[in-house]
Formats: sequence, C-alpha cells, structure tokens
Amino acid sequence: MNVAKRIEEKLRRAFAPQHLEVIDESAAHAGHAGVAEMGEGARETHFQVQIVSDAFEGKSRLDRQRSVNAVLAEELSGPVHALSIRARAPAEVGH
Repeated sequence: MNVAKRIEEKLRRAFAPQHLEVIDESAAHAGHAGVAEMGEGARETHFQVQIVSDAFEGKSRLDRQRSVNAVLAEELSGPVHALSIRARAPAEVGH
C-alpha cells in the first residue's frame, strides 16, 4: 500500500472526518535537501493533509496537529519527510 493511502486510512479510522484530502506534494520538492538525501527516485515524502472532523472541536491548532502527528508517528519516522496539516472542526468550514 502506498504512503498516501496508508495516511488516509489511519486518519479516517482515528478521526472519522467529514472531509479529508491527502495531497502528495513530493514532486514539488525533488532535489531539495531532505529528498536528495533519500536517494534518486524518492517518492511520497512530502504531504499536505486537509481534514475536517468533530474530533477537533474545542482543541487548539497545536493540539490538533499533535493528534494528527501521533496517529501518523510511524510514517513520520520513516518515509514522510514533511507534513503540512490543516485540521478544522466542522463549524470552522465556510459554506
């Protein structure tokens, strides 16, 4: 299973989100320091996560990011070099 799919499945199980996007931004970082050190052909290293869940209601931005990082600890210690997180509660999403 690819890294993006694994991230998506873990976040769905942990947060039951109303909205979830896992965007692989690795291609935009080819040749940058962290990716270059991983060797030629490194893939699935940089991601952006946009997630909306009731689980984030009443939590600070930092607490939301910590909870996402905790769920993805295995990926962050291995293949994922960078993760950008936008975690919101449903009430914060414009209609």
